[in-house]
Amino acid sequence: MENCNSPSDQKSVTGAEVERDTEFRVHVFSSSSELVEKLHEKWDSGKEKPYPAMYSSVFGGIILDPAMMVIPIDDHMVHRGHGVFDTSIILNGYLYELDAHLDRFLRSAAKAKISSPFPRSTLRSILVQLTAASRCTEGTLRFWLTSGPGNFLLSPSGCPTSAFYAVVIKDKIYQHREGVKVITSTIPMKSPLFATTKNVNYLPNVLSVMEAEEKGAFASIWVDEEGYIAEGPNVNVAFITHDKELILPFFDKILSGCTAKRLLELAPKLVEQGRLKDVRTANVTVEEAKGSAEMMYVGSTLPLLPIVMWDEKPIGDGLVGELTMALSDLLWDDMVAGPKTHRLLVTYA
Repeated sequence: MENCNSPSDQKSVTGAEVERDTEFRVHVFSSSSELVEKLHEKWDSGKEKPYPAMYSSVFGGIILDPAMMVIPIDDHMVHRGHGVFDTSIILNGYLYELDAHLDRFLRSAAKAKISSPFPRSTLRSILVQLTAASRCTEGTLRFWLTSGPGNFLLSPSGCPTSAFYAVVIKDKIYQHREGVKVITSTIPMKSPLFATTKNVNYLPNVLSVMEAEEKGAFASIWVDEEGYIAEGPNVNVAFITHDKELILPFFDKILSGCTAKRLLELAPKLVEQGRLKDVRTANVTVEEAKGSAEMMYVGSTLPLLPIVMWDEKPIGDGLVGELTMALSDLLWDDMVAGPKTHRLLVTYA
C-alpha cells in the first residue's frame, strides 16, 4: 500500500507552507460548457494548430477540434503504460511506409497482449481517412493501441474493449546535412522483450536523451550487456567502415526499424555503383564503432542524421561523410519519388 503521508513527510512541512496551502483554493468547474471554454483558451490564440485531426475509437470518429483531443484518464495506457504505438511519415501528400509501420504495430500489440478493436484493413482505412480529413500534406501520423479504459487496476481484464487512437501532427520533414554529437548512455537499456516491442514505456529513452542534452550532445548510444552497440533512444544507428562496408547492429535485441530495414534494401545500389563494398547486419563492438569512418542515426522522421562526434571524439575525420549523404539521398529519393508499394497517395477532401 502506498503511503502518501508518512511521518517524515509530515515533519518536513513547515507552518508557513501549511498556511499557504490553506490559502490556495482549487477551482471547481460548475458545468461541462465552462470546462470546454477553458480547454479552448489554449487553442484560440490564432496560431496554426499543430494537431489538425485525431481519431478516437472511444468517441467513434475523427476530431478536428484540438481542445477535444483527449483520452480517458482510466485508459490503461495512461496509468499502467499498457499500450503500443507507431509513426508514419506524411510527405507531399503521401504516407510513407504505412504498411510496414502498421505491420510492426500489430506485432508489438501481439507481444503486449493487446487485441485490436478492428481488423488490420479497418485500422489502415481509419489512418488514411484521418490523414485526408486533416488536410496535412507534411508531418507525421502517430497511432496507438491500448488495453482501453475501464479502471485503475493492473490487469486489463476489467476493460470492456481495447482502444485505438491516432493523431496527425504537422511538422517539417527534411534531409539533415549537418552532423551531431552523441554520448554513450549510462541509462540502462530495455531488455530485449521490451526493446523489440514499440511500447509507450519510454522513460529510459527520455532519460537517455536528457542525459545527452545535459552534456551538450544531441542524443545517445546504448551499449548492451555484452558490449555490442544497440541503438539510439528512438532511432537505429549505422556505421560505414574504412573498408566501405555499411553495417547495422542485429535487430534481435533492439527495435526493428522500418527505415533502417528500408535502408538495407536500398543501400545495395551503392554496392552496384562500386561506392560501397558490402551491406550487412552484425554485432559491432564499441571499439569498432568508434573507429568507423562514418556513423549515422536512422529513423522515420530523420530519415538519416550524420553523427560526427561521440563522447567528445571525432568519428572519422569529424565531418559529414560522403557515403552518409549518398545513403541519405537514397532514402530521401525513396520518400519523395519511390515505388507505390512504399508510398500511399492520400486523397484529400
